[in-house]
Amino acid sequence: MIVLHARPSPGFRAAVDAVFGAGVVTHVDEAAPLDAVAGEITVLLHVLTPVTADFIASAPRLKLIQKLGVGVNTIALDAAREHGVAVCNMPGTNSQAVAEMALSLMMAVLRRTCFFDARTRAGEGWTADPSELDSVGEVGGRTVGLVGFGNSAQLLAPVLAALGARVVYTARSERDGPYEFLQLGQLLAESDIVSLHMPLTEETRASIDPFAMKQGAVLVNTARGELVDEARLVAALTAGHLRGAGLDVFAEEPLPRGNPLLGLPNAVLAPHIAWLTPETLVRSLTVAHENCRRLGAGEALLHQVV
Repeated sequence: MIVLHARPSPGFRAAVDAVFGAGVVTHVDEAAPLDAVAGEITVLLHVLTPVTADFIASAPRLKLIQKLGVGVNTIALDAAREHGVAVCNMPGTNSQAVAEMALSLMMAVLRRTCFFDARTRAGEGWTADPSELDSVGEVGGRTVGLVGFGNSAQLLAPVLAALGARVVYTARSERDGPYEFLQLGQLLAESDIVSLHMPLTEETRASIDPFAMKQGAVLVNTARGELVDEARLVAALTAGHLRGAGLDVFAEEPLPRGNPLLGLPNAVLAPHIAWLTPETLVRSLTVAHENCRRLGAGEALLHQVV
C-alpha cells in the first residue's frame, strides 16, 4: 500500500492519479494518525506531519519513506535505519517555487504590501500618514545575503543581481561564480536582506541571531523556523532593530493563535507553502513514482538519505 499523508487539494489528487494511476495511492488526511493503516503501508509519501519512531516500529511492511521535498528533519532517521526503512528526499524539485516565494516575501516586506492592501480594501488607500511611505524600499542597491547556496539560492541569486542587488552568500564551502562568499557573521552584519536557504541540523538550529543582523535589515525565511531564535526575532521586530521579516516557516507549525508574530505589522506570514505549487507537485510525484518502481525492481533509489 502506498499512502500519501497529506490534505491534498483537488489538483494535487488529480496529479497523484495522473502520475501513479487512479486508485493506486491511498490518501490519509495529515491531521489523522496513520494507526489504522500502519500494518499495510509499504511506501509512505511524507509531506510535513512528523514520522515518529513509534510509527515506524508499528509498520512492519514499511520499506520506503519518500519525502515530497528536501528537509528530512521531520522523520525519525535513526528509527528508519534501525528498522531497515529507506528514506529518500528530492532535492531540486521545489527550488523554483521556493526561490520565487523568497523573492515575493522580500518584495512584500520592502513595499509593505499587506499594510497598503488592507488600507486600500478599507477605502483608505490615500489616507495613510505620508511618513508611512518613508519605510518602503527597493531590492536594487541593497546587499542581499543568502545563507546556504543550494538550488533555490542559486536560482534566486541572478534574479537579485539583475534587479541591481549586491548578492553575497555563505555556505559550507566557497563556490565558483560571480557572487561574494562571506562568513556567516560578516554576512549578517553587512546584509540589508538575509534570506535563509539551509537545512535544519543540530549545527544550524538557532544559528541565526536577529540582533546580529544589520540595523534595519529584513529577514526572509523559507527554510525552517528553528533556524532562528523566534523569541529574539519577535524582540528585534518589536524594537525596530529589524525593518521586517517575511516568514513561511515557524518553530511551531501550524502557527498557533496567540503567537506574538501574528500581531506584528512588519511581519509578512505564510503557512509553509513556499514549496507548494502544482508544478512542484508534478515534479515531486514523478520522482516518487520512479522510486516506487525502483523499490519494486530492487534497483538503487534516487536521493536516498537512509
